[in-house]
Amino acid sequence: MTDHQLGVIGAGNMAEALLRGAISANVIHHNAVIASDPQFSRRQYFTRELGVTSVEDNATPAACPRLLLAVKPQVMAGVLAGITPTVAADATVISIAAGIRTQFIHDNLGGKGRIVRVMPNTPMLVGRGASALCKGPGADDSDLSWAERLFAACGKTLRVEEPMIDVVTALSGSGPAYFFYLIEAMVGAAEAEGMDQAAALELAVQTCVGAGELLVRSGETPHVLRAKVTSPGGTTQAAIESMEAAGVREALIAAIRRAAERSRELGK
Repeated sequence: MTDHQLGVIGAGNMAEALLRGAISANVIHHNAVIASDPQFSRRQYFTRELGVTSVEDNATPAACPRLLLAVKPQVMAGVLAGITPTVAADATVISIAAGIRTQFIHDNLGGKGRIVRVMPNTPMLVGRGASALCKGPGADDSDLSWAERLFAACGKTLRVEEPMIDVVTALSGSGPAYFFYLIEAMVGAAEAEGMDQAAALELAVQTCVGAGELLVRSGETPHVLRAKVTSPGGTTQAAIESMEAAGVREALIAAIRRAAERSRELGK
């Protein structure tokens, strides 16, 4: 048994970001959290930086009334097998593992737990994450609401049905990488035209940050905002026409479809 209210298995970057946000927002007190990780350095870091209790074994956090599974999909089955004897029948179990279905978790816990699945993304690290949540076996609205409070401390949340989580994984879960990929290409193009790399990076990043903020604040669609900056016969039109001719739109659509497909494969 444990007096802690939230157990965390896996002391990686996502768990760190989530706990930082939740503790700062007073969603949970650091003394109420116990985390486990096989790496001593991560346990030491969590205790020093977050003020939470850290242990090597998974059994202690698994005994908490609420449990966050922040482990890689490839090790999930082994983790579940190890904690099944300890997990309470009515524990709220939240998983952020890509591709892992709630039914898989429920089955591998011997039918225990009220399962919630969440797909966050890495901007959670700076409090600007996007997390989609869904209910699984045994879970009710109170479980989902508590998970929402936890993840809302690090950004925006959205409730979806579980079949949509694979699409969410492809869109917002992997989405930051598409953004970084675009920045890489923009900076590379500017360098090829003779611009200093640092200056190119600064301009490209600020342009993308500003464009995102404009999209949020204006309330207008991406199509409308794009049209406003695309003058007939101008430089932007030439650039858009070049991207269309190169199949950039189709490539992005295909990439997101492939990411969704891979998420489904991970769940089999």
